[in-house]
Amino acid sequence: MTLDPVIITRPRAQAEALARQVRALGRPVEILPLLEIFPLADQSTLIATLARLDQFAMVAFVSPNAIDAAFAHIARWPGGVTVAVLGEGSRAALAAHGVDDGNARIVSPRDPARSDSENLLQTIDLAGLKGRQVLIVRGESGRELMADGLRAAGAVVTTVAAYRRSVPPMTEALRLRLQRLLERPNDWIMTSSEALRGLMALVADLGDPEYVAKMQQQRVIVPHARIAETAASLGLSRLTLCGSGDERLLAALQSRP
Repeated sequence: MTLDPVIITRPRAQAEALARQVRALGRPVEILPLLEIFPLADQSTLIATLARLDQFAMVAFVSPNAIDAAFAHIARWPGGVTVAVLGEGSRAALAAHGVDDGNARIVSPRDPARSDSENLLQTIDLAGLKGRQVLIVRGESGRELMADGLRAAGAVVTTVAAYRRSVPPMTEALRLRLQRLLERPNDWIMTSSEALRGLMALVADLGDPEYVAKMQQQRVIVPHARIAETAASLGLSRLTLCGSGDERLLAALQSRP
């Protein structure tokens, strides 16, 4: 029996490790990055902010990309500063930079299926942050919910951009690739609502409603509920919500009916 290909849509830097694990399961893999990550043209504010990490009670990273970009300027994590992250991918990114539960206090949502800002706020000791400095490291744009929730609890919040991201532009090569992929069933791993919206916009740009219908019938695996909600709003009906972390994504692939 020929197994359906697995399409990994993460930025390429985070896609390769997962692709190796999927291939080890005997599945064909294609990497189709739907978000491109770029360094900031001017990193002076980021560098200056990270130079005073020890002044913050907590630092929240919104994604593995934020961690990787920040740790290019962090030699050692300061003791006593709590780290807040949204999911297992970010915990793995921290570990790659030498920060784990053995040498830092790391907080993340309790429910791996809801690795988002709302559930992170429910996990954090908000009362303990009243009047204290908190830093959020993020992309150039993003949701304000975490910052607003922390400020409402009395924290003094600073946000700093660490990178910029964008959906890739439509090119002739990408057009042909999307058309080819949509001619057969695939398992799509989608780990970002922004990437998913970008994918559906690219598919719409193919100019044939039949391609949108075909995409809506593809099997899509997502790590948390917010992405599942986005997918459903875009008409994708074959959804698997697996929870945060690559091991759950791999388990979902193995349990494919």
